[in-house]
Amino acid sequence: MNRFGERFTMTTFGESHGKAIGCVLDGVPAGLAIDETFIQSELDRRKPGQNEFATARKEEDKVEILSGVFEGLSTGTPITLVIYNTDQKSGDYTNVKDIFRPGHADFTYFHKYGLRDYRGGGRSSARETAARVAGGAVAKLMLRSLGIEFASGISAIHGIVAQNLDFNYPKNSPIYALDPSVEEAQKAAILEAKNAHDSVGGVATLKISGLPMGLGQGLYYKLDAVLAEAMMGINAVKAVEIGEGIHSAELRASQNNDPITPHGFKSNHAGGILGGMSNGDDVILRVHFKPTPSIFIDQESTNTHNESVSVSLKGRHDPCVAVRGSVVAESMAALVIADMILLNMGSTMSGIKGYYL
Repeated sequence: MNRFGERFTMTTFGESHGKAIGCVLDGVPAGLAIDETFIQSELDRRKPGQNEFATARKEEDKVEILSGVFEGLSTGTPITLVIYNTDQKSGDYTNVKDIFRPGHADFTYFHKYGLRDYRGGGRSSARETAARVAGGAVAKLMLRSLGIEFASGISAIHGIVAQNLDFNYPKNSPIYALDPSVEEAQKAAILEAKNAHDSVGGVATLKISGLPMGLGQGLYYKLDAVLAEAMMGINAVKAVEIGEGIHSAELRASQNNDPITPHGFKSNHAGGILGGMSNGDDVILRVHFKPTPSIFIDQESTNTHNESVSVSLKGRHDPCVAVRGSVVAESMAALVIADMILLNMGSTMSGIKGYYL
């Protein structure tokens, strides 16, 4: 399945070492001002090769709009966004042509399809997430006009946890740190792993502000469930928390419930979602990324003939995928909210009559 969403949909295409990657957005309302500079700025946040904390792959990630926009406005027809690959080094992967890289999707892709694109993982590569950021940028343009904003950053690296979250600080941090008091320790942990030819995991925290109440369906398309699905569909994500998350299992209800006043909630243990629907408070998510599986240490594996081998990888890889992954998580959240906004328009007769009468 390469399509995400129900009303505001995104279908991505392309491979890590193919000619291009991109996406087709359908369901974008006509008349939306398409700010290409903003879309490019979002891709620049995720762009590889910007500093020592990211992969050295030097992709410009220049986005080109092929359809669905006329004179700066969406036409209501599918919007196609393409990003051409310009810095592939496919030769780095010839030594693993017939070998399964530990921690990667090679093993499962081969046993599902009987073949695989070994050049950087092909379709399973995190390179595909650039297309998701492009699509998420269009969703953000729509949502920004409704006063809905997104912010994200890194709250933990290798167990070094932020004590305070400042969502304005990541723009000044090469690792998008949310807490300047632990930023240097987090950076040191990344570089220490990198110098040891290893990698570390991390946690991204997202905040969605300005949501109206009632986004999400009560049973089978809950806002929290779809957000979790969107996050878990990102490469290397292994867990998602909303609000108190796993900590809520350690609390009593008297501690976990959010008291309601005529002026709103006194706390936000629920993370902005009740009964699968937004409650008007900020939606808070924590997205846990495993260490990048591409490391330069000899590892035990097997090949396509089920023979034991030792594998040593080459190439250019992130020492901590969570850093750039935080941008992808934010983009996927925007796609979910845009979809929920459109789905919610037909939830009441007054809404339908307001449009047609």
